[in-house]
Amino acid sequence: MDQFLVQIFAVIHQIPQGKVTTYGEVAKLAGYPGYARHVGKALGNLPEGSKLPWFRVINSQGKISLKGENLNRQRDLLVKEGIEVTEEGKVRLRIYKWQP
Repeated sequence: MDQFLVQIFAVIHQIPQGKVTTYGEVAKLAGYPGYARHVGKALGNLPEGSKLPWFRVINSQGKISLKGENLNRQRDLLVKEGIEVTEEGKVRLRIYKWQP
C-alpha cells in the first residue's frame, strides 16, 4: 500500500465514535493538504467489509457527499453513533467535528 493511503487510513482510524471530520481535514492531518478529493477517491475504493470508519468523513459543508442508497447507508451509520443527520445528509460540524 502506498504511503498516501497509509497516512490517510491512519488518520481516519483515529476519528472517535460520535465525531466526524472532513475530507480536507483528513488530507491535512495526513500531511497532504489540498488532497481532499484523493481522500474521497481512496475511501470509494475500500474493500467490502473494511473496518475503517469511512462513514465519519464528510465534506467541508458538513454534508454527506454520497447519493441515494449510499447516502442512506452513511447516514444510518452516523445516526447509530449518536450523530444528528438531516434527511439531506447534513451534520452540524460545530457540534460533531473531531478536534484532534
